[in-house]
Amino acid sequence: MASRGKESESHERVLYAAAAALLDYPGERVQAMLPTLRGALAELPGPLPRLLESAAEQLAHDDEPVACRRYVDTFDLSRRHALHLSYWTDGDTRRRGEALAAFKQRYRDSGWLVNLDGELPDFLPLVLEFAARVDFAAGRSILSEYRASLELLRIELAADSSMYAPVLEAICATLPGPSPTNRAEAMALAGPPVEQVGLEPFDPRLLPLAEHHDSPRYTTGGVR
Repeated sequence: MASRGKESESHERVLYAAAAALLDYPGERVQAMLPTLRGALAELPGPLPRLLESAAEQLAHDDEPVACRRYVDTFDLSRRHALHLSYWTDGDTRRRGEALAAFKQRYRDSGWLVNLDGELPDFLPLVLEFAARVDFAAGRSILSEYRASLELLRIELAADSSMYAPVLEAICATLPGPSPTNRAEAMALAGPPVEQVGLEPFDPRLLPLAEHHDSPRYTTGGVR
């Protein structure tokens, strides 16, 4: 039983690492990773790797400018596809500042320095990479805590027939219990609604993770 548990964790670490890359800005770094990523997915059992493979295949097929423009249109220009987990639950409210501080504390508690490089700490690719590379239990706990955000993002991407929808489907499938079938059920996971009137979209000038590669993502010694 313990061996199967370790094997399952190993498989999910690979899934999370692949999902982190696929949900990142598909620039040169991500494009260069695709052959290795697809090879790793091909070695995993079950249906979830196939969901990720569909997105990886599309990215490998597209020219880089096409892939990058689609990413910007999907995630940077639409609040309905926000990749920042606490945005779905707290919007631009005072509570969100507390939520972002809690994310940073979770990274700090891991004992590693997480190089945010201008991104907010609740950026989904960063959380997935943290779960895959640093602290699986803590990272998965964050994903479970923000299950409502993940499910709402999944539903919105699926409604728009986005190539990224299967990636969210795979992530949600790694978490306990069935996924909600509609937006109302997903919102119920988040608890009482929070007032989010007058929200502004995220600043598109924030560079995605793929554009920041001057320093390592994780080093020992705490969080910045």
